[in-house]
Amino acid sequence: MNGLIGLGGTLAIFLALGMLAGSADHRAFSLRWLLVAALLVAVNDALLTNLYGLLPDLIGGAWNWQGKLMAAIVTSAIVTTPAFGWRRAGFTLSQEPGSLRAALPVAAFYCAFFVIIAMIFPADPSNGEDVAFQLTMPGLEEELFYRGLLLCALDRAFAGRTRFFGVDWGWGAVLSCLLFGMAHAFGFSHGGFGFDPATFALTAIPSFLAVWLRLRTGSLVLPVLLHNFGNAFSLII
Repeated sequence: MNGLIGLGGTLAIFLALGMLAGSADHRAFSLRWLLVAALLVAVNDALLTNLYGLLPDLIGGAWNWQGKLMAAIVTSAIVTTPAFGWRRAGFTLSQEPGSLRAALPVAAFYCAFFVIIAMIFPADPSNGEDVAFQLTMPGLEEELFYRGLLLCALDRAFAGRTRFFGVDWGWGAVLSCLLFGMAHAFGFSHGGFGFDPATFALTAIPSFLAVWLRLRTGSLVLPVLLHNFGNAFSLII
């Protein structure tokens, strides 16, 4: 029940921010696609929680392998539909011409951010499963969804663009980053909603770098690899 209430609070904030952003440029705003994005968030959350505990965990382990795998598979399946498409959602290995040279400094800054975090907040002792999970699942599932499928839907909801730092930004990119931070820092437990500003900052800030890389290269390859590096680095040093 806490998970459902937390999801409801997250979606309420998300939709309120989306409506506010849409009102600023209503001619380039699609409420239908904003609602589609909210539905996608709800489906993703249900899969990550194994339908809020209704599905048995057939894989086991200390980490949520089953939830992450199911979410990644369903995200990939939705992307194949005509409303989205592999390339439009960044599901491609090919990079935009000349983009890698521009992306390298941003990728280096992304890595440096997590190296510094690992030095400030050393991780607890880890085992093989910890390292294997962090090297694969977070970047694979979360980037495919937040910087792939969800961003694709939100880009349809907010068609207006502003050129900044070499890429065309829309409200969809901003909202996807804020939602990513909320997914890690906002929830409901012990009878009330809670929000952790530090966790929000440590997740939302690098997600802006990941979005920039996704927009500049046209691909999710670098965001996935860097995300997994950021999650696993502190475990293997």
